[in-house]
Amino acid sequence: MSRRHDGTAKALGQRVRSLRASKGWSQERLAEEAGMHRTYVWGIEHGARNPSLRHLTNLSEALGVALQSLFEDV
Repeated sequence: MSRRHDGTAKALGQRVRSLRASKGWSQERLAEEAGMHRTYVWGIEHGARNPSLRHLTNLSEALGVALQSLFEDV
């Protein structure tokens, strides 16, 4: 992953983590709500994963936010 993409992935992960924390959810709860494995959510939150549009849509729906809001401040 290039540095630019690495920075974007980390910023996206921080945004997902922030939204999850604001709901008081664990990674396990978010993973369950989004239909993912907990380790995949961990990877997204740490910028180690490059999630597909499908995964991003599942996350936004689980968190109750618009898809584009995952990219605010990214």
